[in-house]
Amino acid sequence: MKTITWKIHLNSNPNEVFDLLVTSEGRVKFWSEKATEADGIIHFLFPNGQTYNSRILKNVRNKEFHLDYFDSLVKFQLEHAENGGTDLTLTNENVPESDFSEVNVGWISVLMNLKAVADFQCDLRNHDPKRTWDQGYADN
Repeated sequence: MKTITWKIHLNSNPNEVFDLLVTSEGRVKFWSEKATEADGIIHFLFPNGQTYNSRILKNVRNKEFHLDYFDSLVKFQLEHAENGGTDLTLTNENVPESDFSEVNVGWISVLMNLKAVADFQCDLRNHDPKRTWDQGYADN
């Protein structure tokens, strides 16, 4: 098992970034096609039709958000930056070696779209089920 760690700086404040992570409305703006939540479980639906029921493990307002994600542990940690923005650290633990390369670059895609949405109100994804990660499209 391997661990992935990425950092990204967002000009948006931690409250705005946190809301994108922890609300259904926020998650569909940058991460998945649907992300409804019930009883501490996020029901993700992705453009390729894949689904995953992700259990929320920790939720500390404007600081931390942890969840089970495809049988691994994902942690989002937010720090207030001196410019009023947010320094976000994503850590994905227990990633199988065989999935590491795909998951590693997948998080770059998610984080860059998070930045586009948070800082520029622009979704970079194509939302086309015929043009997904499975077909080699980066703008899935």
